Amino acid sequence: MELIEYVDSDIMMVDVANRIAGELEQALFHEDSITLAVPGGTTPGPIFDSLCAADLPWDRVNVVLTDERWVPEDSDRSNTRLIRERLFTGRASAATLLPLYQQADAPEEKLNALAEGIAPHLPLSVCLLGMGDDMHTASIFPEADRLNDALFGDGILYPMRAPGAPEPRITLSAKVLQGALSCHVVIIGEKKRAALEKAISLPPEEAPIAAVLADAVVHWAEV
Repeated sequence: MELIEYVDSDIMMVDVANRIAGELEQALFHEDSITLAVPGGTTPGPIFDSLCAADLPWDRVNVVLTDERWVPEDSDRSNTRLIRERLFTGRASAATLLPLYQQADAPEEKLNALAEGIAPHLPLSVCLLGMGDDMHTASIFPEADRLNDALFGDGILYPMRAPGAPEPRITLSAKVLQGALSCHVVIIGEKKRAALEKAISLPPEEAPIAAVLADAVVHWAEV
């Protein structure tokens, strides 16, 4: 694991966006199309605001969420809605979204169809992840109902229900995240820094972020 510390999160977000843009550009030298995986939530928004302006052939870039809440896209809790508003603008509007949601009562009903849409675009070229205070990443939560499957299974996607998560989720598996050619984890604040340091010495069943740390670059700012 490589850890990069920043003076503040504004500088960090611009730097991470520039690094990802550079890695995408390098990957496009070798592949006709590539895949970028990104998280939802509020933290990566500023990264998307910078990344969307990168001068890249975005029509050769596929974008997939690392995880999604099982809610319609017009919901305020939809990660898909977030990246459409913050990433799929400007130059990046030419990218292709690989969906993690289709209309259905439960993720299990659409799991196979969604996985089939992602499979041809693996491995991930670049993966951006966050981490919760509980050391979860994507929607791989400690104490979740499909935790072991998501950590150790061979599938692309897994449905996930966890204490404290108000709706079902769907998540890329640890196997897919680990297969990324480049992985970045972005965290802010002393609490998450402490959680990161704790996760390093824990098994992934207790700290799911530990499943991806070995080859990741972790970016941290105190504020």
